[in-house]
Amino acid sequence: MSASPSPVPLLDLQAQYRPLRDDLLAAVTRVCDSQRCILGDEVVALERELADYLGVAHAVGVSSGTDALIAALMALGVGPGDEVVTPTFSFFASAGAVSRLGATPVFVDIDPLTFNVDPEAVARAITPRTKALMPVHLYGQAADMAALVAVSEQHGVPIVEDAAQAVSYTHLTLPTNREV
Repeated sequence: MSASPSPVPLLDLQAQYRPLRDDLLAAVTRVCDSQRCILGDEVVALERELADYLGVAHAVGVSSGTDALIAALMALGVGPGDEVVTPTFSFFASAGAVSRLGATPVFVDIDPLTFNVDPEAVARAITPRTKALMPVHLYGQAADMAALVAVSEQHGVPIVEDAAQAVSYTHLTLPTNREV
């Protein structure tokens, strides 16, 4: 009887962690020593650094990707009777954020090559009740944002990007003819 082979690890983060270890521990120590686990200087610095990195005027840190989606949808006034178009293939938080506000997630197909939402399916799903489009970037691949922005512009419907698998931010894109 031969020994069973060692399993292939699902995920090994040591290569990423080792070079950052000292900086990460120093940051955690600063937060613990300050006793400012919510808000505070560290959060302000993170928001400023993220805004600079993303090339935007503001970044707001929230407790989770779900809360980011909810906040963006709330900023658009999404609520009961509204629809938000989102892909069938995603983490449940995408549709959950929509449902939590009393709106209806409208599920559309994905591109089988990228696993991201199919922009043509998004365009076909838009109705007068559509309040937002919510593409989800998966597996390090961005959705076809050029095509989705074109759909957004054509129909006057804003986009809330679920980019939890990107840089863990939610981005709101408004059509040029619409303001929040």
